[in-house]
Amino acid sequence: MPLSEDDFEYICELVNSHTGICLRYHEESRLAFQLGPVIDRAGLSSLKELIIVLRASPYEQIHLQVIESLLVSETYFFRDFPQFEALQKLILPQYLKQRQRKFNIWCAACSSGQEAYSIAMLIHKYFPIISSSMHLIGSDISTEMLSRAIGGCFTQKEVDRGLPLTFLNRYFKKYHNQWFLSEEIRSLVYFRQINLVENWPPLPQMDIIFMRNVLIYFDVEKRKAILEQVRQLLHPDGYLFLGAAETTTLTVPYFKPVHFEKAVCYRRKE
Repeated sequence: MPLSEDDFEYICELVNSHTGICLRYHEESRLAFQLGPVIDRAGLSSLKELIIVLRASPYEQIHLQVIESLLVSETYFFRDFPQFEALQKLILPQYLKQRQRKFNIWCAACSSGQEAYSIAMLIHKYFPIISSSMHLIGSDISTEMLSRAIGGCFTQKEVDRGLPLTFLNRYFKKYHNQWFLSEEIRSLVYFRQINLVENWPPLPQMDIIFMRNVLIYFDVEKRKAILEQVRQLLHPDGYLFLGAAETTTLTVPYFKPVHFEKAVCYRRKE
């Protein structure tokens, strides 16, 4: 049975109030599918019954399960590969020439960890001198995704999508139908839970921030607030990477684009 407009608005507000994320209207038809596992675990019979339970209860674990089920967790290894090429061929060599401090990288909204681990593998293979002293943080709002990321275990489908064979052979071992990332790479990434629309925990000043394919889910005011915090956190000569469909130019005036062949990233305007 289709949701009433009031019930759909309730779900939208539940997600938005705790994450800042705006559910698009066309996602209504996907709610029953995405929330199916939550309905089953709660022993309920329908989406309507789930919403009755949500409305009748104070915020608790089942509300969190609903929110996490509706978060977009699309990710894969070396997604938007030209950005990783820019990191390998231009940004990191430049950093090595003027290396005067510890190298800090933050992957925000990293989902199940593929982005952060892609960076870790790239640096470990090509810039081992950096990997021994860098501070690489991967963060997400979802406890479920962070648990997966920390475990470093991926399906065949996940390693087939974007991961070069050389990295698979060097850094992964297969057990049954799962691929397990080596401890030498897992130990390079520190995962923590961060909600981008709430107060961020203390973080070191960052040389590189990956905040890709997440700003599109926030309204304009929240994007501005997030990017203002990014500006304060990013080192004056640091780089911000956004998703291919995202831009700072229509949101805030204090970032400027930098073009690297097929990739674009952003730096602070001083």
